[in-house]
Amino acid sequence: MNPDLAHLQPYPFEKLASLKQGITPPQGLNHIALSVGEPKHPTPSFITETLIEHLHGLGQYPSTKGIESLRVTIAHWLANRFSIDQKNIDPSCHILPVSGTREALFSIAQCIVDRSLPSALVAMPNPFYQIYEGAALLAGATPYFINCDANNGYLPDYEKVDETTWKNCQLLYLCNPGNPSGAVHSPQQLKDLITLAHRYDFVIAADECYSEIYPNEQHKPTGLLEASEQMGNPNFSRCIVFHSLSKRSNAPGLRSGFVAGDSKILQHYFNYRTYHGCTLSVPTQHASIAAWNDEQHVEKNRQLYRQKFTDVLSVLNGSLNVSAPDAGFYLWAQTPIADDEFARQLYQQQNITVLPGSYLSRTTARGNPGKNHVRMALVAPVQECLEAAQRIKQFIQSL
Repeated sequence: MNPDLAHLQPYPFEKLASLKQGITPPQGLNHIALSVGEPKHPTPSFITETLIEHLHGLGQYPSTKGIESLRVTIAHWLANRFSIDQKNIDPSCHILPVSGTREALFSIAQCIVDRSLPSALVAMPNPFYQIYEGAALLAGATPYFINCDANNGYLPDYEKVDETTWKNCQLLYLCNPGNPSGAVHSPQQLKDLITLAHRYDFVIAADECYSEIYPNEQHKPTGLLEASEQMGNPNFSRCIVFHSLSKRSNAPGLRSGFVAGDSKILQHYFNYRTYHGCTLSVPTQHASIAAWNDEQHVEKNRQLYRQKFTDVLSVLNGSLNVSAPDAGFYLWAQTPIADDEFARQLYQQQNITVLPGSYLSRTTARGNPGKNHVRMALVAPVQECLEAAQRIKQFIQSL
């Protein structure tokens, strides 16, 4: 067996299941899950209908590059959403469809990391999406965790990274907007990172799957490719971004996304993917075209999340140290007691599941930035989220 498999840690939800084991919550209270970031809003019917309409496409093998009309649609969406000059995004070389961002974020490390270098590092935020860590380990690299704490606005503290680390870094995972905090990098921070990538010869892989859930229509999160073009790097050298329909269009089961950016990197990644074999079925690609072409359902989606944040925070105000995120659908709340104990007692007393922040983090020389935090995913319907907030407040008052 691959010896690197031994380095993988249990997934956060495995730890959560162990934490809840043996506990019987109150039978009179329905269970409310705020732990998993799985959208619960209905998938738009036009996406489903388009998928069904093209089921005859199951009779053909899909190509690794995907159908041209999908790549053209994605190129138009990228240009419009991030104010990028359309001529700088060539659908034939700057875009690759993928089976959701999870598999792509994992496999990109297998393509990029040079495992012959014993000092190879893959840098990532801490707390983080655990796929980043697993991808680094199975690519033969060492994960390097950059803490995201309240003192730095829950963004990675890049100033604490020394020059030797940057020199050994081959890949930097960027989560923007962040999971779990929802913190958003400024355009200047993105430009500074691109400058570092060119100076120290590493690739930036920006996970932007939460970029379409934000509170203010006039202040959209800036994308890495957008910042790249603004700073005079229109070929997106050393920059690749990952987008998905899972959160944007409430279609996690469609498993549809794309990678875009540096054409040289994507050519190597394309070669890798011809062996990797994760391709989108033709019906899925047509459903994806329909989804990327429509913004009305995305705007309605944002409105629902805004309402939930407003309602939930109005209840929790004064009882829990938490505020609305810059983007995304998580609340990253500080806890009055240890995060795992908070989660355990909340489940025991109120039948609500939240995810302890320490399960999303690793302990470094500067501590564990997820400690004494919990992540709450406001993915359930509005009334269910409001009921959860009222129960959480009652629980806190009992401590």
